[in-house]
Amino acid sequence: MLPYFSRFRGITSSLIFVLFTLVTVASTGKINRKSIVQRYNVLLNASHPYSPVQLGNGNFAFNTDIAGLQTFVPHNTLSSWGWHNSSLPTTPNQTQISDFTGLEWWTHGRLVKYAQPNPEEQDISQWLIANPHRINLGRIGLWFGAGKNVSEVELKGRNQVLDLWSGISISTFTYNNKKVSVKTVVDPETDTVAVEIESDLLKKGNLGVFFDFPYASGKNKFDAPFVGVWNATANHTTTVLRKDEGAVIKHALDATTYFVHIDWDDNDATIRRETEGAHRYILRPGRGDGTLSFTSTFSPSAVHPKTSFDKVRSTASSWWSNYWNSGAFISLPTAANSSAHELQRRIILSQYLLAINGAGRDPPQESGLANNGWYGKFHMEMVFWHLAHWQFWNKWSLYDRSIDVYERFLPSSFERAKKQGYKGARLGKMSDPSGRSAPGQINSLLIWQQVHPMYFAEMEYRKFPTTKTLRKWDAVLTAAADWMADYAFWNETTKRFDLGPPMYPVSENTNPNQTINPTFELAYWRFGLDIASQWQKRQRKGVPETWTQVYDKLAPFPVENGLYVTYEGIDDMWTTPEYTEDHQGLLGIYGWLPPDPERFSLPTFTATLEKVYETWNFTFSYGWDFPLLAMAAARTGDAEKALEWLLHESFQFDEVGMPVGGARVPTPYFPGSAGLLLAVGMMSGGWDGLDGPVFPKEWNVEVEGFERGM
Repeated sequence: MLPYFSRFRGITSSLIFVLFTLVTVASTGKINRKSIVQRYNVLLNASHPYSPVQLGNGNFAFNTDIAGLQTFVPHNTLSSWGWHNSSLPTTPNQTQISDFTGLEWWTHGRLVKYAQPNPEEQDISQWLIANPHRINLGRIGLWFGAGKNVSEVELKGRNQVLDLWSGISISTFTYNNKKVSVKTVVDPETDTVAVEIESDLLKKGNLGVFFDFPYASGKNKFDAPFVGVWNATANHTTTVLRKDEGAVIKHALDATTYFVHIDWDDNDATIRRETEGAHRYILRPGRGDGTLSFTSTFSPSAVHPKTSFDKVRSTASSWWSNYWNSGAFISLPTAANSSAHELQRRIILSQYLLAINGAGRDPPQESGLANNGWYGKFHMEMVFWHLAHWQFWNKWSLYDRSIDVYERFLPSSFERAKKQGYKGARLGKMSDPSGRSAPGQINSLLIWQQVHPMYFAEMEYRKFPTTKTLRKWDAVLTAAADWMADYAFWNETTKRFDLGPPMYPVSENTNPNQTINPTFELAYWRFGLDIASQWQKRQRKGVPETWTQVYDKLAPFPVENGLYVTYEGIDDMWTTPEYTEDHQGLLGIYGWLPPDPERFSLPTFTATLEKVYETWNFTFSYGWDFPLLAMAAARTGDAEKALEWLLHESFQFDEVGMPVGGARVPTPYFPGSAGLLLAVGMMSGGWDGLDGPVFPKEWNVEVEGFERGM
């Protein structure tokens, strides 16, 4: 196999077209990043149930209402480590994980066992789907006095400002003719929320802080907007372990135990349980002081060093200013262009929110650390959409936090492949930090996540072409490619290798027993096997013959009537509604991916793109669909259309920057944010054969520090 990119001789007609329709602008100087970022500070005067003001660090998020805490809206406090298992079922023969057997499907003449819910094992199947589930660590809010139930509307002059540059929320309002100021900030390194409250109400004992703890349940696939069960007080316990110079509260939910370290600067302050049997505690300041500062650190450990509001605020301010000053940046002509203004707003707020929700030790769940989707689990096929933008924006340290998930999950991936009779390692789908993939028909039959490591590795090697990078990815790429080659089935009739059936393509909306040779997966397979082969050659290793055979003899991209189609033999694709209202995965072959040097046809793709525009029901599209469309449009030279997709009426971002999920998934749906930054990153940095930025020629765009795409 020759190197994938060196064999591509270009699609010169498209590049000529691009040069005439786009403008390539070099950065004219250092952008004043702070002024642009703070232009989009969040300003609110009311709370929103699905859209909290978030403070966090990638592994921990404290979600606040208009008062800067969780006083009026029970927003969530979520973390990377906060997970809970319900008790195992007691159904006969379904009392432990090993009692789950899954289902067998005929796969090219043999029975293969897939991790799918078994009707004979309903209880243990559902337990594995729902467990572990992410937990709400607790709620912190203002206490206005014993027996008082104050509503948000009773507060006058409500105002909340989130300063994006320093990561601090400042809320002000008046209650009972007394002004209250609440400053809230999260430590960048620990799961600590720091709060400073100023008000004369504190002096008279009419204002304090409550801490409340819910039970956790795996009952709901989506716990949105609020996570936890608040009326099951008998199912869990809270205990105050220490109350001198602060407090430590131990929270035990079945086998899950964690601690909350509360430190305050008022020697006369006290904390006690509000009522017997409840899990709500009240922190009351000593009389005479109009300021109460405290920190609350959530931790799986009973020991944690004491900190202070001032220290956390200073550390957070330094971290956030460094975040904004490092990596790439783009300045759009916002003064006279409303579209540019809205796109700049989305870019800035997405950068802030993804530092909180998409930069943890594990890949994020699709709703980040705002609420729970799919029980709080993350999806391995979505790792690309969650993490690829960090590479283009040169935020490698944040990308590095979770990219080792592929190496960590190798043991479970090897085991999954072995049980099914394949070589190599097969990546799962709906996962938890242990690497276990939840049972499910789509979960067990989806395959496109298998190639993501090749994309990440190649982009990383382009930036860091070192032996260290080669070693970092070698075992993962080898194991992934071994499975890819073994999964491909040799068709004696056609003398080619097929992908599927049974399988689901990217769109997840076809009959798995009829789905064979989907366009995107074929292109991704060849891309991935070629990258894996290059990896071997760079290390002076031989390329396995099976990889080369599958690459060379993989089925061609399916074309019907001059158009690419979702999979080979699909019936009435363009007139069947269910086929034209989900992910437009086949467009990923040019935009997301560079063109296949031997298989890709630009005229066919251009015609297909126009057919998608003509037939698709975009009201059902959501999330990363629109960035995918934007990247395809940009690659074909239509920058105007790319921007239309990034600002499409069905691709909404609310006033705090949350990507709206719409009718199909709850808000927020962060692949939309990450996909937006990926598309903007590619348009800013360009790709092989075309320098960026790639925007309409009347836009005066300045960019700094973007990586070039493939």
